[in-house]
Amino acid sequence: MKHTADDLASFDPTDDALVLTAVGSAAEWDLLNDWLAHQRKQHPDTRLEVLRLPTEGEPSPGTLARLVELLSADDSRSVVPVRVFWVPAGLPTRSKIVSLISGRDRYRPPELLQRRILRKDPLRARVVAGEPATVGQLRQQWKDTTTAENPREFARFVLRRAQLAIERVELRLLGPEYKSPRLVKPEVLASARFRDGLEKIPGATVEKAGEMLDELSTGWSRFSVDFIPKVGRAIFSRGFDPNVDYDREQVEAMRHSLELHPAVLLFSHRSYLDGVIVPVAMQENRLPPVHTFAGINLAFGLMGPIFRHSGVIFIRRNIAGDPLYKYVLKEYVGYIVEKRFNLNWSIEGTRSRTGKMLPPKLGLLAYVADAYLDGRSEDILLQPVSISFDQLHETAEYAAYARGGEKTPEGLSWLYHYIKAQGDRNFGKIYVRFPEAVSMREQLGPPDGAVSTDPAVKRLALQKMAFEVAWRILRATPVNATALVSALLLTTRGLALTLDQLHHTLQDALDYLERKQIPMTNSVLRLRTAEGVQAALDAMSGGHPVTAVNTGRQPVWYIASQDEHEAAFYRNTTIDAFLETAIVELAMAHAAKAESDPVEAFWSQVMRLRDLLKFEFYFADSARFREHIVEEMSWQANCEQQLAEGGEAIYAMLRAKRPIIAGAMLRPFLEAYELVADVLRGTLPEISEKELTKRALGVGRQYVAQGRIRSNESVSALLFTTARQVVADQKLLEAAPDLEERRTAFLAELRSILADLATVDSIGWIKFDVRELQRRKSKKAVEAE
Repeated sequence: MKHTADDLASFDPTDDALVLTAVGSAAEWDLLNDWLAHQRKQHPDTRLEVLRLPTEGEPSPGTLARLVELLSADDSRSVVPVRVFWVPAGLPTRSKIVSLISGRDRYRPPELLQRRILRKDPLRARVVAGEPATVGQLRQQWKDTTTAENPREFARFVLRRAQLAIERVELRLLGPEYKSPRLVKPEVLASARFRDGLEKIPGATVEKAGEMLDELSTGWSRFSVDFIPKVGRAIFSRGFDPNVDYDREQVEAMRHSLELHPAVLLFSHRSYLDGVIVPVAMQENRLPPVHTFAGINLAFGLMGPIFRHSGVIFIRRNIAGDPLYKYVLKEYVGYIVEKRFNLNWSIEGTRSRTGKMLPPKLGLLAYVADAYLDGRSEDILLQPVSISFDQLHETAEYAAYARGGEKTPEGLSWLYHYIKAQGDRNFGKIYVRFPEAVSMREQLGPPDGAVSTDPAVKRLALQKMAFEVAWRILRATPVNATALVSALLLTTRGLALTLDQLHHTLQDALDYLERKQIPMTNSVLRLRTAEGVQAALDAMSGGHPVTAVNTGRQPVWYIASQDEHEAAFYRNTTIDAFLETAIVELAMAHAAKAESDPVEAFWSQVMRLRDLLKFEFYFADSARFREHIVEEMSWQANCEQQLAEGGEAIYAMLRAKRPIIAGAMLRPFLEAYELVADVLRGTLPEISEKELTKRALGVGRQYVAQGRIRSNESVSALLFTTARQVVADQKLLEAAPDLEERRTAFLAELRSILADLATVDSIGWIKFDVRELQRRKSKKAVEAE
């Protein structure tokens, strides 16, 4: 049988060439013989000797012994890997799924169908040859990278190099989205550097390390590159617009960057869907696949092998007491980036259940930095990835956590209900942004610099680098309509607003976002019209999280008390856009009542608020933050003069300021701090986090019932976790003679800040006044004329 055979690599052997081939069927063997005949015709002076290898698994002892013999003949002999490549086409779905679970799919049709396929379409199969290398070259590479001396180990090394050479050729046919690491375990275990480090760990063995590599091992099978993103899209398309919203310029910029250096994609994490969305985004934009770290708790049932063959790397949660596992994980990460594959995980380490970004985790990032500092890559890019949603069904779960509920353990039943919940209603759009990558070389300096020798310098540099990634994520995340409407309605404390009130009050926030050039979704841009506000309210009604009342003279909308935690999640996603202007408002209210220099009081309070809120939000460094505050103040006429005058002049500035936003954005956090500070009075210094949260929840519910706390959302186990960090930072959890006195003073300070917030709120309430709305309407009509 004759078929077309394509020589898809530069086949330029020496006078003597050894062809290593893995063909598994009679049809493939015929194709190979055609190819050999063609090569003998093209290179009549070359002696071609063929060794047939198994298509799966290790070669038999006899085959390995034959390879040892063939490699010992002459160091100038060329070694040429050759394989039959089947152009991807449809396979039965059932066969595909079995292949995915087993991890054996190689885009190879069943043997019984191969001849029939070739009769209909001879171009479906091509013979590909990897780049030749001489035995001498391969032997030198082996000696440079491993500690082995056994000829059989050299033969296995040659087989691995041959397989990788073929993979490179096939990737040119398939595209970069099919690039995935192969042979990780044998390559790592054979490495001289790995063996040297292993010897320094007490009780460590190659066998134990191999078991850990088996647990970590992952890879995208070629079928899963196609199949898993489709499954992911099918899952999120049940509730979301199937067309993910991208910034195309950012996608193209990232494509260029990934061609130059390996990258770690660090994404914001608000939903389990994030781990599904990143592979979809990479695949549909024809970008290299990513290998995602996930907790081993997600490797349940059949999902474990499916996830593993879809690029998921499962890692143990608690590894502090296991030096061997930490070493193996570090070397595994180093191997991945050295081979220019891309990694992917949440920079926050876990899902944000409050909507705002959590502090970055440095553990895995430190391993990547070690790989760079060890010279395993000339640079590694940290690619920020912003993932945001119009709405999420998980907010109900987060609200339960806030009230003190427990996390539901993952499992097949959990997965079924999670996917089912996606189809409950329309959750809107998904937004993915890829802001400019952070260069590890630029952040850490050359590998032989101070960062590589001083642990303290290294940790500080890692922290700055991680914060820069998070900062870029925040700046790229677009504000959406759900967040803005939630923020506005939460300020009314359960009172309902008309469409007219909502529409006109939102304009101040929209003006501010435009002035600061904050990214916005189309849903936000549509809030400029009453129809756009109506559309947003319709999407959020039914307790998601807005309640509509349509039975009166005109419809009104409000957020019911039981929905405040869910609304807070959405509001929190946009706080960073308004954070600095909110701090300005509180500092102005503080300065207005200052007995001495109001300018000094203003700046002192600005920096104090930054310090109090540093565990909640990302701030620019002190110098840049001060510049941002100066810019905020410059948007008001005669701000320096009025600030210096103090008193009524500052209140006049506050009344003229648009928007008035501090209460909407910061009240829940400050009230949560006050609750924890209140509960601390009279308790032992070493009160546990669990006990502190329990007491704060109880007192908080009492204060809400009494009207001493404005909002249910302040009574939150999630907020109390950060509040505990704040009081610990104030050294209020350490035994000291004046501890009770300092706790009382801190509580008084928080109550003073909340009094300033009440002042700002009272000024801001005028925006809901009907007469004010009429005045602004008339003013806009005059300006339009």
